Amino acid sequence: MAKSSFEYVKSYELDDTLLPNTWIVVRIDGKCFHKFAEHHNFTKPNDLRALNLMNYAAYQVMKDTHDICVAFGQSDEYSFIFNKNTAFYKRRGAKLLTTINSKFSSSYVFYWRKFFGDEILQYPPCFDGRIVLYPSAENVIDYLKWRQADVHINNLYNTAFWALVLQGNLSPGQAEKRLCGTVSADKNELLFKEFNINYNKEKEIFKRGTILLKLHVQLDVKKKTVASIIDIHEDMLKEKFWLKYENLLEPTSKKVVHYNGPITDILNDQILNREKTKCSPINIS
Repeated sequence: MAKSSFEYVKSYELDDTLLPNTWIVVRIDGKCFHKFAEHHNFTKPNDLRALNLMNYAAYQVMKDTHDICVAFGQSDEYSFIFNKNTAFYKRRGAKLLTTINSKFSSSYVFYWRKFFGDEILQYPPCFDGRIVLYPSAENVIDYLKWRQADVHINNLYNTAFWALVLQGNLSPGQAEKRLCGTVSADKNELLFKEFNINYNKEKEIFKRGTILLKLHVQLDVKKKTVASIIDIHEDMLKEKFWLKYENLLEPTSKKVVHYNGPITDILNDQILNREKTKCSPINIS
């Protein structure tokens, strides 16, 4: 392309190349999602449709971005961990953040009806985003543990809060005052004694959030291995998780994991795509 006299304006662009040899975490978060949830009749304290939609949108991001090795989501936020040697968009921060955010946001809208059916999308959702760099695998693991610990703290509070409002007939202000100064044990006792709710039996997706992993997985009795993205809800705060997935942050890991969980929307999508491309059929045991 021929140069013009106006090309000097390119010199005003700032270099936003991210520090090399570090793990890049892109975290997106819903903006004003409390109002969005109210306007779209989300079930309280947790709406499984909304969580599954978040997970499916994150799966679309992860499927198209090979350098993401793990993602973690809860409520209205999702974190995407890039491997430390990624050269995706030459590690340009603005490119990374806007690409991930726009892909996630558009997928959330595009797949809305898949999970919400006849519930009409009243207006487009909005997500903000940030990038954080971590120098060591230990930092990344602690980051993931932090976000999962946040799930438990918030969900236990919300479960108790909405039990008081929806079943205990308290106003939001009264429920908030009732829970002020309580610790986890107090909330567990309140739920069990007053509402016969055993918090330990709540769905794991509510208590743990969702982890998206890229793994070589055994899906059938014939022990064939298939590279897949799987969504799980395991406890990352326990050491056995990191022993089971010891190469989680290694993009070239070929470790095989036997998967005997449910066939989720995310896994089913991959199975159907393989069948469409005339790959060998997968027999699910």
